[in-house]
Amino acid sequence: RISKLRSRRVWKIQSKLFAYARKVQLKILVRFPAVRGKGPNSASLLIEVFIDILEDPVIKNVIVLQTVLQEVRSRSAPVYKRIRDVIGNPEKHFYSFTNEHHRETYIEQEQGESSNDRNDRAIRVAVKWYSEHLKKIQKEENEDIQVIFLTNDRNNKEKKALEEGITAYTCEEYIKSLIDNPDLVDRLACVSDEGKEIESGKIIFPEHVPLSKLQQGIKSGIYLQGTYRASRDNYLEATVWVHGDAEENKEIIIQGLKHLNRAVHEDIVAVELLAKDEWVAPSSVVLQDDGQNEDDIEMEEKKENILKISVNKNMLRPTGKVVGIIKRNWRPFCGMLSKSQIKEARRHLFTPADRRIPRIRIETRQADKLEGQRIIVAIDGWPRNSRYPNGHFVKNLGSAGDKETETEVLLLEHDVPHQPFSQNVLSFLPKMPWSITEKDMKYREDLRHLYVCSVDPPGCTDIDDALHCREIGNGNLEVGVHIADVSHFIRPGNALDEESAKRGTTVYLCEKRIDMVPELLSSNLCSLRSNVDRLAFSCIWEMNQKAEILNTRFTKSIINSKASLTYAEAQMRIDSATMNDDITVSLRGLNKLAKILKKKRIDNGALTLSSPEVRFHMDSETHDPIDLQTKELKETNSMVEEFMLLANVSVAQKIYDEFPEFALLRKHPAPPPSNYDILVKAAKSKNLEIKTDSAKALAESLDKAESPDFPYLNTLLRILTTRCMMQAVYFCSGMDSDFHHYGLASPIYTHFTSPIRRYADIIVHRLLAVAIGADSTYPELTDKHKLADLSKNLNYRHKMAQYAQRASVAFHTQLFFKTKGVVNEDAYILFVRRNAVVVLIPKYGLEGTVFFEEKDKPTPKLDYNSEVPSLTVEGTTLCVFDKVKVNITLDASNIQHQKIRMELVEPKVRHMICVF
Repeated sequence: RISKLRSRRVWKIQSKLFAYARKVQLKILVRFPAVRGKGPNSASLLIEVFIDILEDPVIKNVIVLQTVLQEVRSRSAPVYKRIRDVIGNPEKHFYSFTNEHHRETYIEQEQGESSNDRNDRAIRVAVKWYSEHLKKIQKEENEDIQVIFLTNDRNNKEKKALEEGITAYTCEEYIKSLIDNPDLVDRLACVSDEGKEIESGKIIFPEHVPLSKLQQGIKSGIYLQGTYRASRDNYLEATVWVHGDAEENKEIIIQGLKHLNRAVHEDIVAVELLAKDEWVAPSSVVLQDDGQNEDDIEMEEKKENILKISVNKNMLRPTGKVVGIIKRNWRPFCGMLSKSQIKEARRHLFTPADRRIPRIRIETRQADKLEGQRIIVAIDGWPRNSRYPNGHFVKNLGSAGDKETETEVLLLEHDVPHQPFSQNVLSFLPKMPWSITEKDMKYREDLRHLYVCSVDPPGCTDIDDALHCREIGNGNLEVGVHIADVSHFIRPGNALDEESAKRGTTVYLCEKRIDMVPELLSSNLCSLRSNVDRLAFSCIWEMNQKAEILNTRFTKSIINSKASLTYAEAQMRIDSATMNDDITVSLRGLNKLAKILKKKRIDNGALTLSSPEVRFHMDSETHDPIDLQTKELKETNSMVEEFMLLANVSVAQKIYDEFPEFALLRKHPAPPPSNYDILVKAAKSKNLEIKTDSAKALAESLDKAESPDFPYLNTLLRILTTRCMMQAVYFCSGMDSDFHHYGLASPIYTHFTSPIRRYADIIVHRLLAVAIGADSTYPELTDKHKLADLSKNLNYRHKMAQYAQRASVAFHTQLFFKTKGVVNEDAYILFVRRNAVVVLIPKYGLEGTVFFEEKDKPTPKLDYNSEVPSLTVEGTTLCVFDKVKVNITLDASNIQHQKIRMELVEPKVRHMICVF
């Protein structure tokens, strides 16, 4: 009997109530209307705003109607989860009431009545029912109880609710009445009539096309739909990645404030292509919004003119303008308050930590208290007459620069789930003490007699993989990769499985690890530690001495690792002239085979790229970094990598053979030719030729790109090549036809070897277990649409984890240089911009952007050559790969964006250098 409600309304109940057998003190009934005449984003915005207040510890004892949960779930998954989390918190005393199933409150939709009006009436019926219900309790408890209807829909409040005798207030009226909690007022949405605001100020932006017309335009081809991606380096430029199969217009450039038209990073937008004579090239100018002249539109127009410099026609790209927003992807943003200079002002600018997000105007009475703090702010709207969006304060995270606060910021900014595992999740862990039973041994081989060992970085406790190699009677070798059998402990569909799937990956920061699975599994029961029995999933090959695979088999197993080694310890054993024990002999056999396997891969066209990675040495007491070095890779790093790659390829082929429609695979798309432009030009400037026709051609030309006088040149070229690559992604085999992994030159690939830290590997383990008859399938495992959705989340989580790790390295790098004073080091120019160069310091793996324009100082004469590429500053020419010397210091003058400042020592020009 329950109709599917399409209303854009949300209802909340808060009133004083003793409900049935249990006393529950309630305060108020809340309703969120859609803004009439607008799309669902306006309604979602109001919900998001009030959710911030509902989450506050002050607000307790709330009844949430079933209608609310249904509507929010269909409209906004993040907000729905937040409501469910609040309801699930026993300290908040939030309860859901199934009003659509209750005889006294369920109503039918009348003929000619809209869904919105039906919901208006339903909530009023619920209010009246509670009022009558409470009258009975009042007599028994002698309580003065009143039900209050809270709504921002004046029509429903003034014309309907009050007429029916219901006490009603707006959200703002109610929150302002809570005089003991004035801080809540700051968290109200900055929502107003956009039309009225426009009358009071100059219109800056074009009007957005209504959603209905956007949909028609997209269907007819007038507009293109895509994801808006703001530039980190230039706040006046963005790109829109077009959805669908329109390969010829896959990426569209947007330049200029009016063409950006109030879109925010990751919004889904509609774009209108400009005429070809208006197309532009990607900007080579670095522009940061300093927020000093928010009302000076003429200054903005001058900055836009900098972008309009003539370029080679071959560099022009499809260019467009944003005409409407299809879906806002606003989230709570971390950052700092830029306090107004006006005394006792309430309106201030908030500067987000993420430079891709515009500044946000908020109203707060706590400016003095919030200055110097990391805070969270939410966007409420962006009127056409405002340079910046309006928003409201949500939460204070703590003092800027504090290690715990900054870690919390980077986790929130990169959407890393890091809350402690819930009791519901932990309830699905094995009970301790745990041991392997006869039941566990079913479908398993006992491999405890083998001389298995693991090789990992120092301090590793989540050991996913172990290896063995031994000679067998026919002169061939048996090689085994043994992977932690995490899927034995995490069964499909339970709370532990769902939480692991949501997290997607373990996130490794400089000082801490955010586990995908609880520590009992990650560092104990699943970890393949030495001298303890552990459950594993084994991939075992028979190979000849030429590393040719003669036979492959997969089996669930039980192993007992004989040694947990670091890369250095394993290397020492291999190189030792005196050690000849079984583990050492095994390692030497593995290392010999790995070298052959690597050569075969490279001969087939696999790329060997480079990316500077750093390792911090921490003070044992303060946990501050006391040394910073680039990681040194040994032969044993490559040895382990080769067998992990081989296992992943072998498993990929097996699960695809068994499940051609449902295999979870990983591919690496080939970069478009334009991605290589900077690499080809940079090599050409050093009289080297880089061929990019195929991965094999690229690999071969990189191998040949050597300079006896410049040994680091080849490393720089490989670092630059890495920047040209596309992101590798997970996908379901039944939803794609291109399986090729470009970087590995492999026709098929997956992830099998790290199930403790990657959820994709758990799914692959389940598929492989079914393929060999060691486990049974379940519906979601053979649903390609659900696997495609899962892949989308895993790709997102993997990308965010990488960004979080880089942010952690950047923060700890700042801590390292904080006490170092001035450090002088060699550096190399990686990129040349129209007004800046980007340098790399090999010793620290550190990059910095050198600006040649300083605020309030004369601009030096700059001559940019995009073909070489080079930048001439006051007669001094700087080219890609040039070696320079820099002085490094920490600039802490801007607490929000502390940066490593570098002074160019050789060659000496007028300059200003910063690292973001």
